[in-house]
Amino acid sequence: MDQNNIFFQAMVYLAAAVVMVPIAKKLNLGSVLGYLLAGVLIGPAVLGFVGHEGESVMHFAEFGVVMMLFIIGLELEPTVLWRMRRSIIGMGGLQVAGTALLLFTGAMMFGLPWQQAVALGGILALSSTAIVLQTMQEKGLMKTASGQSAFSVLLFQDIAVIPMLALFPLLQNLPLPASADDHSSTSMVAHLPAWLQALVLLGVVASIIVAARFIMRPLFRLIAASRLHEMFTATALLIVVGITVLMTMVGLSPALGSFLAGVVLANSEYRHELESNIEPFKGLLLGLFFISVGATIDFRQVLDQPLQLAGIVLGLMVLKVLVLFAIGKIFKMGLDQNLIYSVALSQVGEFAFVLFSFSASNGILPQALIDTMIAAVAISMALSPLLLLALERFVLQRIVTNTPDDDRPADTIMEENPVIIAGFGDFGNAVGRFLRAHKVGVTILDNDVERVELLRRLGFKVYYGDASRSELLASAGAAKAKLIIITIEPSEKRLELINTIKKHFPNLRMLVRASNRFDAYDQMNAGMLHIYRETIDTALRVGVDTMHFLGHRNYTATRAARQFLRLDEANLKKLSSIRDPDEYINTAREKIEELEQTLQSDLFHLGKSEKSWDEEGLIAEALQPNPINNGQEKAAPK
Repeated sequence: MDQNNIFFQAMVYLAAAVVMVPIAKKLNLGSVLGYLLAGVLIGPAVLGFVGHEGESVMHFAEFGVVMMLFIIGLELEPTVLWRMRRSIIGMGGLQVAGTALLLFTGAMMFGLPWQQAVALGGILALSSTAIVLQTMQEKGLMKTASGQSAFSVLLFQDIAVIPMLALFPLLQNLPLPASADDHSSTSMVAHLPAWLQALVLLGVVASIIVAARFIMRPLFRLIAASRLHEMFTATALLIVVGITVLMTMVGLSPALGSFLAGVVLANSEYRHELESNIEPFKGLLLGLFFISVGATIDFRQVLDQPLQLAGIVLGLMVLKVLVLFAIGKIFKMGLDQNLIYSVALSQVGEFAFVLFSFSASNGILPQALIDTMIAAVAISMALSPLLLLALERFVLQRIVTNTPDDDRPADTIMEENPVIIAGFGDFGNAVGRFLRAHKVGVTILDNDVERVELLRRLGFKVYYGDASRSELLASAGAAKAKLIIITIEPSEKRLELINTIKKHFPNLRMLVRASNRFDAYDQMNAGMLHIYRETIDTALRVGVDTMHFLGHRNYTATRAARQFLRLDEANLKKLSSIRDPDEYINTAREKIEELEQTLQSDLFHLGKSEKSWDEEGLIAEALQPNPINNGQEKAAPK
């Protein structure tokens, strides 16, 4: 079969993704690395299903990056973006300028002309928006300090591509290749004077913002009125494709244009509908992009000059990590978050492929150097998820386990109370406010510096420190306190605190928060008697209200909820000791069936005869007319 046939190519890409990505996920390597490995597998180095056409596929697949930035823009309101301006300009500007300057100096030391050194410094300073954001989202890190900082830097880098594309033609130091005329024709403003080009570029950006605010919303309203889901999907794709074409025609970054449109539409009532329609296309195209990157790694070149490429990749990634880590320290990031952010951004980004191609067609960099650097860029992108995984497994666990969240020493505690609360987040805060309202003396411990400062401003007396340390518990009066309420995060820290108390303060009663059933299992196996699952009571309240709204009496629904909780707690104790997965599944199914049968039998025997303490029902019945006289008699006055 013709391997250039589009259906054969589609089958190869899809099959590689379907096989490799689940394997990578199963090994906890992440989907990004799975896609990259799939590309290597089908590329020229292994099976050879994909040849040089992979490079053209990658340019198409970059559309996935455009869609991803559109969705990210939808999640950022302009006010949020304005609040992030310090980190975007500060962290992003320092990273691009600092990395580019160091790379420029290194390139000059290796004897490159200053024009080529400037181009290399700018290109290699960029990081991969696709890999970093996809990895951060999979690991749930986007809302953390590292995720927000990484996003700020990546956003600045995407913006920095615009002046790079504008200034790179001024760096020409080599004869233009034969294809230069063809390349220049792709931009409609390439032959205009510089000042007019700048006006056109600003006008295009402004038109996207205006159109998104005043034209797209009425358009979506009209499409939504048609009630044709496929038309809404087509309209969403049309917007992203249209922006991409427009930005490409004027030589700007399509990713930046789609991001701006997303930000302007962030307050739209159709925001969530847009996200759900574009998400599947974004995921597939991003996967195609990563596969294409893996397929374009030239392993013959790697084998021909392994030491040179290894030195380039290692030098680049170490340099970027050092620059990023220094910036993180300047902006007072915690050690663990700083490491995540620095390693996550250590690779070179996908825009390097575009800029290297642009540099070749404009006579800036020689083709031999470009070939070597493209191989180094692809290798750095492939290594990035592995480095982050290694950091997470072998470094961050030690940092989290052995050091407090901040270098600040623990507070000195000068009071003793009958109750200690360890952890004053949402759960502990609710308990603490309840006890405080009833004049119960409480000593509050928390190891989150920002939370401690905020709570003190709200009027709470909160002590900073790691509650799992026996000396801090001793100073908090654990030897004389009656009980301790343990609500700290994460669950491993709660178990550590439990063991510390059992060892040093065996007479202190513990009330422990559990995030879920499996957290409760661990605490039961640690000997805890008073365990409080944080979602079970709220879930049962919803169940009670649901039954009430469906016509059941309040007493009946509440009695059923209490019975459910009693039976579920009993089953929890039995299931906590089972280690074999198959035995656990079988036993859990039996217990679920037993619980349902017991509750249904109880509800049947209770029937409708029970009318206890249902105030709403009694009031409603009192207001009903007497069925005997059809409501004609009036109640005697009191």
